Amino acid sequence: MGDVIVGLVGGTGLGEALTQQSEGELKEIETPFGKPSSPILLSQIEGQAAAILARHGEGHRLAPSQVPYRANIFALKSLGVTHILASGAVGSLRDSIRPRDLVVCDQIIDRTVRGPKTFFDEMAVHVGFADPFCPGLRGLLIECGMAVDTTVHTRGTYVCMEGPQFSTRAESLLHRQWGADLIGMTCMPEAKLAREAEICYALIAIATDYDCWRPHEPGLSPDAVLGSIHANVEAGTAGAITLMKETLGRITEAVGPDCGCRSALERAIWTDRKAIDPETVKRLEPLVGKYLGDKR
Repeated sequence: MGDVIVGLVGGTGLGEALTQQSEGELKEIETPFGKPSSPILLSQIEGQAAAILARHGEGHRLAPSQVPYRANIFALKSLGVTHILASGAVGSLRDSIRPRDLVVCDQIIDRTVRGPKTFFDEMAVHVGFADPFCPGLRGLLIECGMAVDTTVHTRGTYVCMEGPQFSTRAESLLHRQWGADLIGMTCMPEAKLAREAEICYALIAIATDYDCWRPHEPGLSPDAVLGSIHANVEAGTAGAITLMKETLGRITEAVGPDCGCRSALERAIWTDRKAIDPETVKRLEPLVGKYLGDKR
């Protein structure tokens, strides 16, 4: 297929770890939505062109609600990124998903109130989102998970909460009753924006601890609990990087351009073409150029 560039969007710990392990060209990008979280490192990993972005910025300075999600995804799209492998630290809502496990998520419940959650403030655009993660990328991650020396769960529903505070116990129990498996703060609106940008997107969730529905082991001090979480982040990050590298080496053979993610806007623009400001088309050209370039 055409040129494939994989965006690697690293969450807690992983973004900086990937950047430190890779060499390449740092790109400072300006977008109509401001600057992305960090400079984007263009590199080659396992023979595959990659663009590495630290979601929380250098030094983890951005809280989940402060991440410039629109700028991040727009910047990756403008660099030609066709696929995104994202990671994120999560709390587990299930006994079976243990700290340090990885989860290839398949569903999302969005409980965020942050905004905006779309690129299209000046037109009506409704992309399909029943399956929020690219099925081709998910299948490849699951297959490659067999080569990783950690447990990789093949599905999981991710509740995205606003934060930055963690859940109350009542909320945590409610999320379990909803059938959710994981709780995190960064998957939304990132996944929605990737779909609007026609980028195949999949998420590797890194379980760092159990959410507060399950009490900590008795006798552990707060410092010991925090230390164990940091150790779980480090171990989970190492496993996620290994899984990403395994996947990168095979991505061109497994996820082709006929994936529905790559044409998500084809029937999604409801606004009359004649009513769309040409300046809007120009500003959003990387997203809508192939549909609105001639205002047809």
